[in-house]
Amino acid sequence: MNKQILSKKMERLPEFLLLNLFGWQPTIFLGPQLRALTYRLMFSKISWKVFIENSVNFVGAGNIEIGKNVYIFKGARLDARGHENNKLSLGDGVAIERNTEIGCLEDTHIQIGHDTFIGPNVCIGGPGDIKIGNRCLIAAHTGIISNNHKFSDLSIAIKDQGLTRKGITIEDDCWLGHGVTVLDGVTIGTGSVIGAGAVVTKNIPPFSVAVGTPARVIKSRKPQEVGV
Repeated sequence: MNKQILSKKMERLPEFLLLNLFGWQPTIFLGPQLRALTYRLMFSKISWKVFIENSVNFVGAGNIEIGKNVYIFKGARLDARGHENNKLSLGDGVAIERNTEIGCLEDTHIQIGHDTFIGPNVCIGGPGDIKIGNRCLIAAHTGIISNNHKFSDLSIAIKDQGLTRKGITIEDDCWLGHGVTVLDGVTIGTGSVIGAGAVVTKNIPPFSVAVGTPARVIKSRKPQEVGV
């Protein structure tokens, strides 16, 4: 076996053992307390005040940082493996609901700011950096994917043409409704609201309300100035 592959497997051994020993412990007993105590051995950084339900899967935990008062609910999967420069950081007060998947893949930094709520069945994925600001609301079944497939060459299969990875930024105090899709290269400005089912393909100015496929701004949240 290749020495590099063996080394990677050995690095993951404590992570594997801890998840299998304590990951299944029921939430109604001492499971969260045991996980908060023992998982400290595998994370890059983790606060004492963390609540992790049973059946949460972590991969590449050495590249994951978790702030205080973070809640991660059953069935969530946080994956930071694939590259030594990967980083997944959760700010203080973040809540990640059931069955959400967050994956860095290759040379990617995913940052979720303080007091942000991530609803159930959300998919946040690289490769490509993603920054979600403070106090954001991301509703169920939203997809935030910071890459696109190239497809200009008809002589090559799309899967073999590579990816673009411009990155995604969602600034502070944004609300993304149920089933929103955010595509690579987009910035959603501070205080914006994105309606359910919208597909965001272009930048959204701060304090906008945007709906539709593709998403278009229908109004501003700022009070309109009245002429004298």
